[in-house]
Amino acid sequence: MRAPKLVSWLSICGLVTGCASAVGEAAAVPAPLVPPAAPVVMFVGDSFAVGSGPVRSWETYSAETARLLGWQLITAGGRGAGFVARGKIHRTFGESFTRELAWRPEPNLVVLAGGHNDRRAAPKVRTAATRLISRVKERWPRARIVVVGPIWLKKPPKAAYKVRDAVAKAAWLAGVPFADPLTQKWARTDVLPDGTHPTAAGHDRLARWLVTTLRSRGVAPERGGPKPLQGPYQGP
Repeated sequence: MRAPKLVSWLSICGLVTGCASAVGEAAAVPAPLVPPAAPVVMFVGDSFAVGSGPVRSWETYSAETARLLGWQLITAGGRGAGFVARGKIHRTFGESFTRELAWRPEPNLVVLAGGHNDRRAAPKVRTAATRLISRVKERWPRARIVVVGPIWLKKPPKAAYKVRDAVAKAAWLAGVPFADPLTQKWARTDVLPDGTHPTAAGHDRLARWLVTTLRSRGVAPERGGPKPLQGPYQGP
């Protein structure tokens, strides 16, 4: 009479052992590796940065800059805007920063790019640019900041140089790098028929110039794959 009980007991032990073994095997399976998120670059700019005419947002120099670096891009600003000018979006760069970016987590890099639309307000540009740089620093203490001056693909007017100097002075006072597009020469094929905005080829040329500048200033990694900059935030 004891044989059936013994068989039952051995069966139960086998089941328990089998379950434990299965659990052990499941626990031994390594978790899939999650690749690190790409660094984030935010642009505050005008129509050059967000797109205009036949050039779409993903074809702009800001998008191509992020693409060349392997980073994620977030843009703010719009047509006619500047450090002082409010343009068709009825917002200055500072106002766009508050509405579109300041509530987001800290990025790796912030590019403040513009001044083309401020040519009639040059005396006020330095104060406005200085204030915006200070706000970015206060909001995101560990983010890198680069200031890009006004873009002119044809011969710039005298007012453009006054704006350039004001923006450059604001960057210098704040201790952040300044990139000057007015030092570059652009081809006719870089400019749309409106005589102001870049073609897709012009945006590509601008992006390659900016990436080279960022790398030379130690703000972006050299070739060989994107490497996160120092900062707590690595995702959108």
